[in-house]
Amino acid sequence: MKSMLIPAALACAALACDSERGEPAVAAAQSAAEAAPACEATGSIRALPKEVRETSGLAWSRSAPHLLWTHNDAGGEPVLFALDTAGALVARVRVEGATHVDWEDMDAGPCDGGTCLYVGDTGDNDGARSSVTIYTLPEPSTDGGSARATAHPARYPDGRWDSEAFFVLPTGDVYLVTKGRRGPIALYRYPAPLRAGTTATLERVRELRPQPKSEDGRVTAASASPDGRWVAIRTYRTLWLYAADRLVGTGPVEPVAVDLAPLRESQGEAVALGDDGTVWLTSEAAKKRDAPTLSRMTCTLDASGGA
Repeated sequence: MKSMLIPAALACAALACDSERGEPAVAAAQSAAEAAPACEATGSIRALPKEVRETSGLAWSRSAPHLLWTHNDAGGEPVLFALDTAGALVARVRVEGATHVDWEDMDAGPCDGGTCLYVGDTGDNDGARSSVTIYTLPEPSTDGGSARATAHPARYPDGRWDSEAFFVLPTGDVYLVTKGRRGPIALYRYPAPLRAGTTATLERVRELRPQPKSEDGRVTAASASPDGRWVAIRTYRTLWLYAADRLVGTGPVEPVAVDLAPLRESQGEAVALGDDGTVWLTSEAAKKRDAPTLSRMTCTLDASGGA
């Protein structure tokens, strides 16, 4: 069954649908979608500072809900930037103990009884990397300075894949989503627990989509809601919302797909999902005359997590 593509300004009440019930569920979801707007752009699109011109990952702070963390794409320094929800730069934190080969995404999650930021050095445009790295560091203060990270290297069991997306569940489980550059879009799990000093072999969970026919269909970011009920995966033009337990399980799974074209992003790169259905998205400045941007959407999420 194909996922529905719903304009961002229209309904997304289909988040309550059950893809395992077949076509009647599709009709019911479409009816619900027509009845009430549930996934729409809210507020103005905000220009981001030039320091994050190549914003590539986004994580919602667990210690300060009005803050977002981001980083730049390949070629940047190992630095994290704290932004407020108006897009203003709040802090700049250098990450010690980390190299920046091709940082592509980030998320927030548990670690050692507290909260960590997870940074994915997982980009591999040319299929040349024998391993990738997930960095973890306790969420820094906004006083600036530096913070030390721990490296958790991993390799794929079945080749070399480009990944610009991963998410962390409240259990601490880490999942990577491949971009779909040289093959299908697939989901991989880092075998728990994260380990420093040794290269883990990722576990293939499932194929999510065939290889996209166009660049617009390639995956650029992912995020789990802090309560672990929902996962957002975005491409350049579409936001997919999955019930997390179904996504990481073995049964059939289909997302609700939200069209991001109304946001007019120059190069949509990152996403962060909140428990209340708030979705933050950033876009790179693809051209010199463009500015990086921060957009907000509000989605109505089924309280049951789609169960």
